[in-house]
Amino acid sequence: MQHSPWLDLDYRTLFHLDQNRRIERENDPDRSPGPRFWLAGAAEGNMFGIGADVDDRTAAELESLASAEPGFAHPAAPIHLDRYLETLASNTHNLGLIYELPHALMFPLQARVVTHESEEGRHLLQSFTSYGMPESLAEVGFHSAQDFWAPWCVAIIDDEIASIAFAARLSDVGAEIGVTTMKAFRGQGFGATVTAAWTQLPPLQHRTLFYSTDRGNLSSQRVAARLGLQQRGTTLRVY
Repeated sequence: MQHSPWLDLDYRTLFHLDQNRRIERENDPDRSPGPRFWLAGAAEGNMFGIGADVDDRTAAELESLASAEPGFAHPAAPIHLDRYLETLASNTHNLGLIYELPHALMFPLQARVVTHESEEGRHLLQSFTSYGMPESLAEVGFHSAQDFWAPWCVAIIDDEIASIAFAARLSDVGAEIGVTTMKAFRGQGFGATVTAAWTQLPPLQHRTLFYSTDRGNLSSQRVAARLGLQQRGTTLRVY
């Protein structure tokens, strides 16, 4: 299997790995469970990762299949998909897309942008701690100030947060963006606004940046299209 250094950076960003480079968990502040098998494809080749809890015999079967996997790209699926699922006795998998996310993206600002390092950003978090989260944030999964994973930035319209971009995964070598737009502000370009602003944040300048989404998440793909992002890789996760 041809090695892809770019996908290796993504692998090291997405997951917390053990000494054998097996997947222990997701590399997020919530310490979420990781997949038991991960396969990614790009023009330079494929690479794969196996969960630390997978027994050695099963791991060897997965490695044999993955090593023989041809390069795959959207909208194709891995040719051994059914075999991966059978080997892991799993019926839960996810297919995704990876976009290259350049630094210092430019996009017309359609809102006031507040960053985590600014005085206004610190006051914003303090207000959440003191008075609780606005309903619009709580309904999309932000239940406390701790859910704002730095570095982050928000787009504000009429004193309301319209969209937020945050570090969904952060490592020494890379960062993967997470973008959430409040329900009342969707489809208006605010996701693209905060994505571009996020790429300009100083803590990210020495890291490789990634924008990933499920293949079925059309709204996230529209943000990528607005920004002209290049889809560079595809992924399979088996749980």
